[in-house]
Amino acid sequence: MPDPYATLAYQLDALTEELRSRGLWSSQPPSAQALASAMPFCHDTMEFHTWLQWLFIPRVQALIAVQAPLPDNCNIAPMAEVHYAQAPWDHTHLVDILRQIDQSFARAEARWQ
Repeated sequence: MPDPYATLAYQLDALTEELRSRGLWSSQPPSAQALASAMPFCHDTMEFHTWLQWLFIPRVQALIAVQAPLPDNCNIAPMAEVHYAQAPWDHTHLVDILRQIDQSFARAEARWQ
């Protein structure tokens, strides 16, 4: 079975590249107030791709760095499908990457049981 950490690191790189290629990557971090949101995905204070860039990706990278146990459930692809349903661009590749990340979390949990 492949190393779940290496797989996730590769998928995070693909996610980062997709966000950059879509112009959804920002050099400006969200405000402290936006980051302090208690809502899932900070959907009340930032765009989904901003949450991916500034919260999700760094948190998963931190887990990978110390090889901490990974959550057994991620399910971020459905959120992306909802968020980008009305987007004027084809969001299929972005959702596919997120679906692969979801599957990696599920496989990692199965491996540890």
